[in-house]
Amino acid sequence: MRQGLDRWELERLLSGEYDKEGAVLSINAGAGGTDAQDWAQMLLRMYTRWAEDRGMKVTVDELSEGEEAGIKSATIEVEGRYAYGYLRNEKGTHRLVRISPFNANDKRQTSFAGIEVMPKLEEEVDIDIPEKDLEVTTSRSGGAGGQNVNKVETAVRILHIPTGLAVRCTQERSQLQNKEKAMALLKAKLLVIAQEQRAAEIADIRGDIVEAAWGNQIRNYVFHPYQMVKDLRTNEETNDVQAVMDGALDPFIDACLRQGVDSPGADADS
Repeated sequence: MRQGLDRWELERLLSGEYDKEGAVLSINAGAGGTDAQDWAQMLLRMYTRWAEDRGMKVTVDELSEGEEAGIKSATIEVEGRYAYGYLRNEKGTHRLVRISPFNANDKRQTSFAGIEVMPKLEEEVDIDIPEKDLEVTTSRSGGAGGQNVNKVETAVRILHIPTGLAVRCTQERSQLQNKEKAMALLKAKLLVIAQEQRAAEIADIRGDIVEAAWGNQIRNYVFHPYQMVKDLRTNEETNDVQAVMDGALDPFIDACLRQGVDSPGADADS
């Protein structure tokens, strides 16, 4: 009964215009080289586990693999009630401290990854975008195996020049399908920004303006010399690092919602 009451109380806090929608979550490796790319892949697994544990559907729209390990970037769609409301405060820089598996001297390495979260709008977005405002590029889809891999340029990236918004899609097998999917994602992003009507809201919605590097993190994940995950906005923390990496994010998400945190806060150097 207490758990049900807590969940009801949290859902009352999810009163934003798009909180009930699904979410589009993007992960980008930041400072830290190969370790940062490995960290980005770990975060992808963490958010996927969190969503699946809640009975939400996860679809990979884009995945760019790293040269040695991990991923350079990934975009996933999380379909489920209140997915955006729960995940919107995850946007920002996530910092990892651990003994690097890629360092022969077993030195401690700090690496970063940036998270961007946008609502997934179910209805078809009707926005006219002039062709001159778009920069469309194609590339070969990465991944292991397959006749089209590294042979046909099916991956599509679309840049909206006036705002700097960019989307990339590698999910489908044809370039045309990926372009249509990328355009739908771009229009959804532009619609949200247009409805906010203020340029300052772009940073609040996208959450990827802040560089994924020192001093900008919203949460620290320390594997060595001790184990702790700590959110620098709410001071919520736990020593059970493995549980968090397996998707146990609810304490951090709940703390942000109850505190009304919508953006990276102070004490980022803690």
